[in-house]
Parts: sequence; structure tokens; C-alpha cells
Amino acid sequence: MDSLSSSFFPTLSPSYSAVSQPPSPPWSSLPPSSPFRIRSIRIEEKPKTITTTTKRDGQDETKNPTPSLNIEKHVTSSIVKNDQSLPATILNAFDNIINDFIDPPLRHSIDPRRVLSNNFSPVNELPPTDCEISEGALPSCLNGVYFRNGPNPQFLPRGPYHLFDGDGMLHAIRISKGKATLCSRYVKTYKYNIEREAGFPIVLNVFSGFNGETDLPYAIKLAPDGDIITIGRHDFDGRLSMSMTAHPKIDPITKETFGFSCSPIPPFLKFFHFNENGEKQPDVPIFSMTSPTSFLHDFAITKNYAIFSEIQITMSPMAMIGGGSLFSVDSKRVPKVGVIPRYAKNELEMKWFEVPGWNTVHSINAWEEDDGDTVVMVATNILLVDHLLEKMDFIHVLLEKMTINLKTGIVSRQPLSTQNLELPAINPAFIAVKNRFQGLSLDVSLSEVGQEECVVACRMFGPGCFGGEPFFVANEPENPHADEDDGYIVSYVHNENTGDSRFVVMDAKSPTLKIVCEVKLPRRVPYGFHGLFVKESDINKL
Repeated sequence: MDSLSSSFFPTLSPSYSAVSQPPSPPWSSLPPSSPFRIRSIRIEEKPKTITTTTKRDGQDETKNPTPSLNIEKHVTSSIVKNDQSLPATILNAFDNIINDFIDPPLRHSIDPRRVLSNNFSPVNELPPTDCEISEGALPSCLNGVYFRNGPNPQFLPRGPYHLFDGDGMLHAIRISKGKATLCSRYVKTYKYNIEREAGFPIVLNVFSGFNGETDLPYAIKLAPDGDIITIGRHDFDGRLSMSMTAHPKIDPITKETFGFSCSPIPPFLKFFHFNENGEKQPDVPIFSMTSPTSFLHDFAITKNYAIFSEIQITMSPMAMIGGGSLFSVDSKRVPKVGVIPRYAKNELEMKWFEVPGWNTVHSINAWEEDDGDTVVMVATNILLVDHLLEKMDFIHVLLEKMTINLKTGIVSRQPLSTQNLELPAINPAFIAVKNRFQGLSLDVSLSEVGQEECVVACRMFGPGCFGGEPFFVANEPENPHADEDDGYIVSYVHNENTGDSRFVVMDAKSPTLKIVCEVKLPRRVPYGFHGLFVKESDINKL
């Protein structure tokens, strides 16, 4: 998908899956008279390289051998007594009814045996462990910590499971004086703690990602040795009462942070910001956001505005109970883009613009032109939305530049590349202002001179290798005159053939994104979502 990584979902498509089936449940060997009952299992994995074959339509099974990572699962049981509480008994019984009768996990996209295969399978926590630098040297500007989050269920799900489910885990590589240490820890949320103590899931599996883990933000701290410690929920002195976006925007000039929350009841959208001291300001309810199920995951800011998209893609956890998809498409809805002053006290000044065919998930950047009369946003746009997270091989994601004239209401769009691109990133110092490099590998200035293909840099990591969301680290973060691309791109990369993971550092100025350093990780890092690099100087301020 991204030019830095072929795909985050290399094994979801049934025609390309080559994984062994999970072992038989360990409780099958327990004697009938046992006074204990196994409620859940935890899995540890030992990578082992094998060669298997897959069969596509019209192909012979003996052709096209496909190397694949087989996870040899060593199962350890979590055994609890039968005398659990009445609420837990009721929840487990209801969970059994859903999983066994209403919605058995037959569809590949929600079958945990498929979704949690290969490098999507969970790992145990890892205390701070030294890493080996296998190539080059770590640049001096990489003095801090790279965090990457992802889903990592502590119990093997029995029923429908989606990639957005699972307990959150942070994988942090701390870099200091040219050396690296990796640590993987669960975020000790309320859900995680009560289920860990009970020894089995409490929140119904089909709801876990939305009514359990969709929680308030959690504060963490980094120990001197690189360990990750969860401090607890952070509600900003009681001013934040519900979950918020995973994509807050920090204005590098004002140091303010902007965010939003979504709700299943009106108002479906609340917009807010935090001042430079981290103090949350009052919510701005957006009642003109008309759909409670529209998938609103990201937004953008300019110097004076915030931009939201109401798209055709909808999300409904309840639909999974009836055997439907978590995601669906409302083909009758015309997508809209809303622009609101970022310091608005209410939504009276918000303007909505119809944009047919606009189905964005991630925004890259936005800025203003024509003395503020025009707003420009660069974002990804999903084509063939009917295949979203169902047939990933058919999805194509364009990187587009959208221009909105706030006076005339005219909206224009321009693709910046024909390639399949997602999870892009920019130099954080250029948020909310016009910048040149979008997604770190596209030169948007080329579109202004009529060039249709704006990709100027690309790196493929090799057969069977897949990267994660890239992040840009400036070479001279305190230099306001430094070139926008003067720095390094970092990412975790996993090799499906060997089962190894590594941390790569690439030269952002290089047209081949030359690797200047590779760090061999002591164990694999599962595919996940979003990353962040925090400088050591910023860590010391906390």
C-alpha cells in the first residue's frame, strides 16, 4: 500500500493464506471429573520457517511455492475455578450463544484463526532487551524513543474478531548513544486489568474493540531502562468524558493540540483543542454531522480551520452479531467535507461541501491559499470501498489533493499518484502549513506544473518483507531553516520468510530511501497501526 511497505495485510486474503491450523483445544484432554474449567488460553509463538503451497483459482497446487511463516504455538492454559461471579457467568453464556449459534466466525475477515495468523498473531510482553545493530550506525538525531502501537489480544478470541479489537500493546525502541533497546508492554487499561485478574474475557468479544478498549487516553511513562509503565486513565481534569481520535493534530507554532470525539447519540461529533499547557478547552458540538455510523477516523487542520469528512463508509459493531461486516457502504449517501474555524465557539460558521466519491480515512496535511479564501487538503481516498477489509487485494487507495474555495463553494480534486498508497506521514514541523513532500515520498509541487505522477522516492524491502507506518525524524529539529526532507524515515519491517523483524532508518533525501542503519530486533514485532518518535529532551520534560 505505502511506497515504504507493500501492505499491512499480506495474509488476510483467503487465496494467499498459507498458515497451519491452530492446535486442538488443550481442554479436550482434561478428565470429565476435573473440578476446574479452562476459560481461555494464551499463546506463545516460536518462529519456524517452512515452505508451503497455495492454490489460486485455475492453478495447480504443486506450482508457485509460497514461503510463509508458520507459528508453532505453545499453549499455556489459564485455569480458573467454576465459582465465578453471576455477571461474569451471564456474560460468558451470552458470548457462547453469539459465537455458537448467532454468528459463528465463518467469514475470513472476522475469523480469529485467519486474522491472527502469521505476524498478526499476538506476542507476550518483552522487558527492555538490547538490540543488535546489523548494518550501519544510528544517526545522532535519533536520541529518544520510537513507539508503535497495535492490537495484541491477551486471550485467544473464540468468536468474531476484527483487527481493531484486541488489547493495546506498545512496542518501543529506545535509542541512546548509538545503542538500541526494545520493550513491548500492554497498556494496562481497565479492561486489560480486570480480565487479567479474572483469567478470562469479561467484555463480550464482539464488542471488545469498541465498548471495552475504546477508552479514555492512558498516560504512560518511560523508565530509565526503557521499560513502559502505564500510569492510568487521563481525563484532563475531568474535561474529557469519552474516547478521542487517535490522530490529534499538534500545531508546531502555537503548540496547541486539536482533536475530536465521536458519539452514537447526538451530537455525533465534538471538536475541541488543548492549549499549549495541555489544558482542554470546551467542546464544540457539531450537530450538522448527520450520521452516527460514518467512519470518522482522522481530520486535518490549517492555520485557521479544521476539516472533517463524512464519508460513505459506515461502521457498526452490532452488525457483526448478525453475521454482517463491521464495515459497510451507504451508497445513497453523498460524501461531504466540513470546514469549521478552529477556534469556533459553536458550529454556526461551519460550512459543508458535497464531494462525490470522497472516502478518506487518513489525512496527511492541509493549508490555506489566496489569503485564506481557499483551503487545500492532501489525503488518501479509498476506491472500490465495497471491498474494505473484506478483499484487501482489490482495494486501491489514491493520494489526492483537494482544493475548496470557501467563497464560491467550488471543490476540485487532483490525484498525486496512480500508486496504491496509505498510512502516509510528513515532517511534523510542517503541519497546517503548505509543504512540499507528502507521504515523505511525493513532491506535491510537481502537480502544480502539470505532472500527474508525483512519487519521487520509493523503497521495497524485498520478497516477503512488509513495513509499517513510516515516521519522519528531523536531522536538526531545532533549526527553522533546515530543508523539509533533511532527516530520516524510520519504521519496523517484518520478514515473513524468516520470521525476523528489524528497525530500519532511511535517508529521506535519497530517491531510493537508502537504508543508513538496520537494527535486528530480539523478537518479532506484530503488524500494527501508528507510530511516534519522542525526543529524549521531550521525555525529560515529563
